[in-house]
Amino acid sequence: MELLKRQETWNITYTHALGETASWFYVQLRDHAKLYGKRDAKSGRVLVPPRAFSDQTLEPTTDWVEVGPGGHIETFTIVTAAFNGLPPPPYAFGYVQLDGADTAIGGYFRGVDLTDPKVAAKHLAIGTRVMTRFAEKRTGDVLDFWFEPQPG
Repeated sequence: MELLKRQETWNITYTHALGETASWFYVQLRDHAKLYGKRDAKSGRVLVPPRAFSDQTLEPTTDWVEVGPGGHIETFTIVTAAFNGLPPPPYAFGYVQLDGADTAIGGYFRGVDLTDPKVAAKHLAIGTRVMTRFAEKRTGDVLDFWFEPQPG
C-alpha cells in the first residue's frame, strides 16, 4: 500500500472558557504575581498547573496551595527553528517542579546565553535550581512568568 503525504496549513484562532480552576489560577498570577497548585485530597499531591480533578485518583481537588517561587528543572529544550506564534529562536522552554508542588509546569527560561547550545544546556541541566520571575505588567497568561537559573 502506498502511504501518501500531504502538507497542510492550519491557522485557527479560537476563544474558549478556562473554567473555574484555571480562571482562579490566572487571576492570582495576574493580580498578585503568585503561582498556586491544587491539592488532591486523596493522595495529598499538589498539582501544578492546578486541575479541577486529580490525574491519578479522578477525585475533585480541594485546597489551593501557593508554590514556588523556587523550583528545579525537570526537562528542557532549546528551540532553534521558527514556529508560528512563538518567539523567534533561539529560546529555551521546559518544565519546572516548583517548591511545594508534586508536578511540573511548563515555561520559558531566560537569563541563559543560548548562542552555544552545549554551554546553555549545562546551565539548564535537569535538577538545576531556578527562580520564577514575573512580568511587570501581567495579563493573566502563561507569558506572565518565566524561570531563571540560580547561581550555585
